[in-house]
Amino acid sequence: MNRKKTKKPKKRLKPKAAAKGGRRAPGPKRLPGDPDRDQMIRRMLRVNQAGEYGAVRIYEGQLAVLGGTESAPVIRDMAEQERRHLEAFNKLIPAHRVRPTALMPLWHLAGFALGAGTALMGEKAAMACTVAVEEVIDEHYAGQVAALEKAGDKGDEDLRDVFEQFRQEEVEHKQISLRHGAREAPGYGPLTALVKAGSRLAIWLSTRI
Repeated sequence: MNRKKTKKPKKRLKPKAAAKGGRRAPGPKRLPGDPDRDQMIRRMLRVNQAGEYGAVRIYEGQLAVLGGTESAPVIRDMAEQERRHLEAFNKLIPAHRVRPTALMPLWHLAGFALGAGTALMGEKAAMACTVAVEEVIDEHYAGQVAALEKAGDKGDEDLRDVFEQFRQEEVEHKQISLRHGAREAPGYGPLTALVKAGSRLAIWLSTRI
């Protein structure tokens, strides 16, 4: 009797070995609408420049009202630090060929108005404004630092370190303002909630426009 030929089982294909030279396997694919690395960096620099400019204008508005008070030296010190932050981004923007936000004229007016408006409510209200803004900026910078760390590009380490340094300095501004009676401001809760909402909206707009 003829024996039936048994088919040899097909060999399973092994996954291809990594390319020579220690090439890294590609990371997870971006979802539709997700910015690539360059777009992410451009957005970060654009919004950070706008945010630091707005902060400078807030302090200028406060000093226009409170320039002769006991709080003035403290406000001036924080304003000077914000100017140094702004100068850093003014250099990074052209270095990375980033288009600044088109909303700078709006933040010029809105920042000053917010600073002067809260200062007219009193020194503690001005400090409450700073607390609210700095809490939003803290979470904003923290998110950027985390995003850069997740991207894992060694070329972004210097940028990440700048963002983290500025974040820590913004947190310091918040602590200074709390020590100067921010929580004693009239309507502290609603006031800070309103300022936070406006700050988050400004960040969202400046990232995109």
